Amino acid sequence: MSEHNNQDYTEAELAEMSRDEKARLGLALDDVELVEYRDNWPVKGTRAERRAERMVAGWFVLAGLSALAFIAVFLFWPWEYQDPLADERAHFIYSMYNPLIGFFLGLSILAVGIGVVLYQKKFIPHEVAVQQRHDGHGPTEGSSEVDKQTTAALLADAGSRSGIARRSMIKRTAGFGAGAFGIGAGVFALGGMVRNPWAEEGPESLLHTGWMRVNGEKTYLRRDTGNPHDVSLVRPEDIDAGGFETVFPFRESMREDEHELISSMRKGDAPVMLIRLRPGSAPIKREGQENFHYGDFYAYSKICTHLGCPTSLFEQQTGRLLCPCHQSQFDVVNTYAKPVFGPATRALPQLPITVDEDGYFVARGDFVEPVGPAYWERNS
Repeated sequence: MSEHNNQDYTEAELAEMSRDEKARLGLALDDVELVEYRDNWPVKGTRAERRAERMVAGWFVLAGLSALAFIAVFLFWPWEYQDPLADERAHFIYSMYNPLIGFFLGLSILAVGIGVVLYQKKFIPHEVAVQQRHDGHGPTEGSSEVDKQTTAALLADAGSRSGIARRSMIKRTAGFGAGAFGIGAGVFALGGMVRNPWAEEGPESLLHTGWMRVNGEKTYLRRDTGNPHDVSLVRPEDIDAGGFETVFPFRESMREDEHELISSMRKGDAPVMLIRLRPGSAPIKREGQENFHYGDFYAYSKICTHLGCPTSLFEQQTGRLLCPCHQSQFDVVNTYAKPVFGPATRALPQLPITVDEDGYFVARGDFVEPVGPAYWERNS
């Protein structure tokens, strides 16, 4: 407060003051001078004022409708992968899932912001105030009764002059827009926790991948030739020393299911880096995974354990796998793909591999830990 003595006013004197008088007293005690205070609508109830009110309300209604559309798309729109060759229309509908939830959520945020800014510009009085600067006060025992009552009066005066109390249309639409947006944000935050990650079994569950052995079938290491219908399996002689290849899971039963044949190469946890180390390399093996490799061949998940980007770069000279997103580096020549640089803190999961009687690489089983970034209660 200023140099005015707050103790000059008794509680009885404060009780006799009106709200406007307390507001003026609060400004005086703070040495604040209102140079300009212009009401945007000195004449109430004009057509221009009602038009401005409808404009602001319209943005809040748009925010609410967009939030409801986001919730509907998030919960009910088809999100599972659809093969474009099998059903082009179904694939188009599936491919619109992410764009639609992003569009409606973004539109809701934008509409709320525009509504708030327009209300401030159209209805909040234009004010220019000058306050004198004073040295800061030392420790006090708390605000005096004058401070409390004048502050409350200033806040009440600001709310009254904003006109929000008499603008029922804006109040209702703002409540609708902000409320629907809040529900949408809650759905977005909690939607991923609705399903129990451990409730499912099989390669589609969170604890397993497409490398899981199903019905006793062999799971081969398959390269991507650019043609999803072309099955090209990998042999040890296909990769030179110091070379690598990205491979995906394949089982013979997939030939009879075109959707599975294609989707097995599109799943986020499927890519694996098959690396052939140079002769003489002797990496430290992870405890319990000493026999996961085959000769000089090591297979690691391509999904970075930081944020799930592809670790698609391999340096032959240093023997490191690099993630281009945030520069994490994993050492595969000296260790079992432990992170040695960047934000990643967990080693890349290693896929156990071998070669079958026909000379093709096969997976001996699934990863022994989930791939990619961590999640709640995950063992690592």
